[in-house]
Amino acid sequence: MAKRSGEKHQVILEAAVKTFARTGYHRTRIADIAREAKVADGTVYIYFKNKEDVLISLFQNIMNRFVEELKTELFQCRNPDEKLDAIIGYHLNTLENKPEQAKVTQIELRQIDQTINEGISKPLLSYFQLIEEVIEEGKEQGLYRRNLNTRTARKVVFGAIDEVVTCWVMSSKPYNLADLKKPVFEMLVKGLQ
Repeated sequence: MAKRSGEKHQVILEAAVKTFARTGYHRTRIADIAREAKVADGTVYIYFKNKEDVLISLFQNIMNRFVEELKTELFQCRNPDEKLDAIIGYHLNTLENKPEQAKVTQIELRQIDQTINEGISKPLLSYFQLIEEVIEEGKEQGLYRRNLNTRTARKVVFGAIDEVVTCWVMSSKPYNLADLKKPVFEMLVKGLQ
């Protein structure tokens, strides 16, 4: 049974982000991650079963932290519009400040097999649930159309944010991702009203 915590576990995950971003998931070997983490190859296997397990654990770690920090942000908001604005801003700011993580989540995780997809779906669902809760709250308060299909609206909200980040990652011209918060918010909130 692999260990799931500790300082070395975290060091290996941080090395995996850098290595996957630089080399790509499919071209990365466990030895590459170990070298980046400055540990022996065997040490990686103490914490992870294989490269798939590293990627799944990495995404779970990222999303669990992301969702917990986002919940703190949302707790400070007074209404659904502020919460939607906070979700968009938090998502864009977080990935702009972590470009290697953005590259892994936006590019490398899109080129995976079914086993990895199943492993990453649960933490993603917790993020989707937060978005749906904000939409439902907006519907209950009469800010958003009551006849909105919450699940479809969440897909549109997440899809818009996700596409903006993907375009930023893929762009050859640098620009500030966080600057897109206001136009994305305005477009989405008008669609929900």
